[in-house]
Amino acid sequence: MLFHQQPTTYPKHVHLMVKNLSSATNFYEQILGLHILEQTSSIVKFTANRQDAILTIEETIAPKNHVPNAAGLYHMAFLVPSKEELGSVFNHIRSSGYPFSGASDHMVSEALYLHDVDGNGIELYYDRSPEVWNWQNSQVEMTIDPLDIKSLVESAEQTVWSGMPPGTVMGHVHLSVANLAEAESFYVQGLGFDIVNRYGTQALFISSNGYHHHIALNIWGHPSSIERDEHTLGLKNYSIVYPSEEAREIVVLRLKEMDVSVSKLNGYVSAIDPSGIDVQLLIE
Repeated sequence: MLFHQQPTTYPKHVHLMVKNLSSATNFYEQILGLHILEQTSSIVKFTANRQDAILTIEETIAPKNHVPNAAGLYHMAFLVPSKEELGSVFNHIRSSGYPFSGASDHMVSEALYLHDVDGNGIELYYDRSPEVWNWQNSQVEMTIDPLDIKSLVESAEQTVWSGMPPGTVMGHVHLSVANLAEAESFYVQGLGFDIVNRYGTQALFISSNGYHHHIALNIWGHPSSIERDEHTLGLKNYSIVYPSEEAREIVVLRLKEMDVSVSKLNGYVSAIDPSGIDVQLLIE
């Protein structure tokens, strides 16, 4: 996972607000195969490697239903180390009877899609070798072709399911945003990501260190910003890791020059993007 360690800037963790902690915990533990790292009466933190939190779910006592076409999480994408392990994940979920919502060959990767019990989008994928990614004028080619399920299943014939592979990371975060131009300014000029693919006028894919994308932004369905509080279901925040305190401080200064809301508390730094999404800026 060379694109998810120093000196790359990359997403690491997603925090979701859920309606029912028990049913959401069952999904992520039994269906997705993540392991519980920490647990309280209202919060569960999950890990793939049994050391680092990759996902937090939190129950609210007064949940607000998902607002149709609200800006926020389109999907969070769990990157597994190999095709064989993606095949093993597929076989396990299929045997459980839980439904998939899609499957695609993106040229740079092969991906499966589903939704959790609260309707949050999930992608499960593995990357093909960067040596076969096709770059033209600093733009990476990505497709939406049918996935060869037979090949995926056959790849995992010798793989025994034992939960989500320990090498799994949060590969990318895909967001629905209210205004693509404003989002581009925040994430590119502000946070410092590079544009690696423009999907017409509807979506933008950005990354660090030559990855195919660490963050995707779209305006499909014309999302709108909403007022968020501790009872709003869905994405509460997600984190981006910078390689050093110096690198993060440069970003903070740029954001303040752009009049972006940035807060610092006990070593934690967070910024609110133009759609009202809370982005935690971390350092390793």
